[in-house]
Amino acid sequence: MSPINLAIVGVGKIARDQHLPSIEKNPDFKLIAAASRHGGVEGIAIFGSIDELLAAVPDIEAVSLCMPPQYRYEAAHKALSAGKHVFLEKPPGATLSEVEDLQAQAASRGLSLFASWHSRYAPAVEAARALLASTTIRSMKVTWKEDVRHWHPNQDWIWQAGGLGVFDPGINALSIVTHILPRPVFITAATLEFPENRDAPIAADIRFTDAAGLDLSAEFDWRQTGKQSWDIAAETDAGRMLLSEGGAKLALDGKLVHEEPEQEYPMLYRRFAELIGKGRSDVDLAPLRHVADAFMLGRRKVVEAFYD
Repeated sequence: MSPINLAIVGVGKIARDQHLPSIEKNPDFKLIAAASRHGGVEGIAIFGSIDELLAAVPDIEAVSLCMPPQYRYEAAHKALSAGKHVFLEKPPGATLSEVEDLQAQAASRGLSLFASWHSRYAPAVEAARALLASTTIRSMKVTWKEDVRHWHPNQDWIWQAGGLGVFDPGINALSIVTHILPRPVFITAATLEFPENRDAPIAADIRFTDAAGLDLSAEFDWRQTGKQSWDIAAETDAGRMLLSEGGAKLALDGKLVHEEPEQEYPMLYRRFAELIGKGRSDVDLAPLRHVADAFMLGRRKVVEAFYD
């Protein structure tokens, strides 16, 4: 079969670091155009907006949207209206309602919509899921701490309302937790720390439970320097599980039981091609719903100003 003609919208850091290399190595896709206010891609046509892109390149079959979530709905709506399959970088949108509307639009047009959660494709996530399904979970603690100055330098959008703040990385942890736990969980309490000069939180402390009374806590922080922490630990009847390095490694009682090379974004694009081939969508809103619940239930705590 011929490769799927693909365009990318929003040529920023995540597009350059992950999307472009993954697309280049995937024979199911051919990148034929891009749209971006500032960036470009060598060797392909570049346009200033998705409107110009769609008007000038009718052969596009699918679009990957990599702009900030506050602007993603409008672009996705235009792409779907033009009959294109759509890949949504995480988080899939700024609100639950707008993503649900996109899901309905895709279904009504027979198009594929993919709300991607790259951390679910980390090497050891499926092994952790199988382990937790085979035992009783006593408690779980999520520790997701990183240095925002390293990962999001001078990105003002992430501090604006709708940019999610520390939940931009924290939602990666939530995407793993909602995938590996055998039962749905819900938030019971949260404290969100907002710098006095920002509209999005820099840290969050969240408590969850489930119908069986699971003790689950999550600690997100953007102020960590040095070694970064992306860990999910669980006390189980089978022993202490540690899913570390963002899902790259799985250990049980201190013994490493699973480790593979990271292939998150290549696997996302394989999944997108599969969805298009089968005429299906994949839109799981559980991680975004937990973020919305944290903002709904969370106690706001103002902390010192943050400057890049």
